[in-house]
Amino acid sequence: MLKGITFASPNYFYLLLLIPILVAWYFFRQKMNPADIQVSSTTGFEGVRKGIRLYLYHGLYVLRMLALIFLILAMTRPQSKKSRHDITVEGIDIILAMDISGSMMAMDFKPNRIEASKNVAMEFIDGRPNDRIGLVIFSGEAFSQCPLTTDHAILKNLFQDIRSGMIEDGTAIGDGLATALNRLRGSKAISKVIILLTDGVNNMGSIDPLSAAEIAKLYGVRIYTIGIGTTGVAPYPLQTPFGIQITPMEVKIDEDLLRQISKMTDGKYFRATNNTKLRQVYQEIDKLEKSKIDVTEFHKRKEEFYLLAWIALFFITLEIILRNTYFRNTP
Repeated sequence: MLKGITFASPNYFYLLLLIPILVAWYFFRQKMNPADIQVSSTTGFEGVRKGIRLYLYHGLYVLRMLALIFLILAMTRPQSKKSRHDITVEGIDIILAMDISGSMMAMDFKPNRIEASKNVAMEFIDGRPNDRIGLVIFSGEAFSQCPLTTDHAILKNLFQDIRSGMIEDGTAIGDGLATALNRLRGSKAISKVIILLTDGVNNMGSIDPLSAAEIAKLYGVRIYTIGIGTTGVAPYPLQTPFGIQITPMEVKIDEDLLRQISKMTDGKYFRATNNTKLRQVYQEIDKLEKSKIDVTEFHKRKEEFYLLAWIALFFITLEIILRNTYFRNTP
């Protein structure tokens, strides 16, 4: 019955030692308490049997002791233990590798490329409740923003904090892929996917993108690449001595490289010129084979003293009512 129950203040259990002392004092006081009315003879009371009301009168003290016991138990603050449940859900392991270089501030997407990518990616996360999803960001270097997790609320909060300029500028596609692969290295899922979003040409980093793709192929990781940006030129907010000015900027995406990466890993390449194109790649992922993933859920402690406090209140209230009605002493 008490399995899984802990006590926040167990020292209050020592107060229960007072209960037998109080009970012994009660009976001692009853025995030693002399009669208040003196009569010359008890002859007239011979043969009169004690009524049940006299015996039940001691029940008032029983109610008081019960109220005290339950009050002490409530003071120990019993709590349900933080429980752990291992469950199995079906899903795939997905790493979103997002380019956050300065060119992602281009305004051919509304309000700009980076914000549009974040919004569509968060919609995708909402539609995949059973998948483990992680986040890697890269520009001139790469780092893991969030490991694989089913706690999508935390993942989306981390998404909202992403902005251009967080790390050194540039486009290190190979480093972004390598960091994403490192997060998938221990995955036992049948389907492992990287979604790579970029709007540029690989110009920085210590790892060649095609070498990273070869490693992905060995690990059975499928890479979907998305080239973000319109064809030709795009409006770009440029900082000048006179403030921010919108300047046309040539869109350069190494589509051949992105196609090679996807082809090597049995993925697909998408050229996203609007939000609809971004959603297409997520619809494609929905068609992937599902795999079972073991998930551990944790639950916080829950206070369990409320019922004990209510029971204590019930007993003390019942004693007061009976003492002032049925067992009321007449002067």
